[in-house]
Amino acid sequence: MTLVRVNNRDCMQQRSAYRDVNDLFNAFWTVREGSAVNRQVPPANIIETPDTFRIEFSVPGLDKKDFGISVEDQLLTVSYAAAGSDESKNERYARQEFSINPFTRSFRLSRWVDSDHVTARYESGILIIEIPKREEAKTQPARQIEIA
Repeated sequence: MTLVRVNNRDCMQQRSAYRDVNDLFNAFWTVREGSAVNRQVPPANIIETPDTFRIEFSVPGLDKKDFGISVEDQLLTVSYAAAGSDESKNERYARQEFSINPFTRSFRLSRWVDSDHVTARYESGILIIEIPKREEAKTQPARQIEIA
């Protein structure tokens, strides 16, 4: 058996080279602040219960009247467009690190949901959209089959 001495310095240089390549790719694909393409879309959870699907958006601090929710041809669309505020016209930011960007998210609904009875509510910074399942899509309890 032959033992080969590992030169830790070479390993460190290779790791550094990988990091440089990763940084290059990240810089190329990352959208810069202030660019026209910089859009922030809130994260969403999709939860299935026996009777419904529930979509939850994390949107703290937004006003529920500025949301738009529509269903057309089994496509659920959620949008947000903030109304302009007259209060901040006399203010000048020394630094502004957060802003609320308008957004639109769409979800293709299954034929197993009842899109005529979609409901929505806004609680503690979470927009909750409930989409009921059709009766034939609801989970049925297991039934026993008797052997003849």
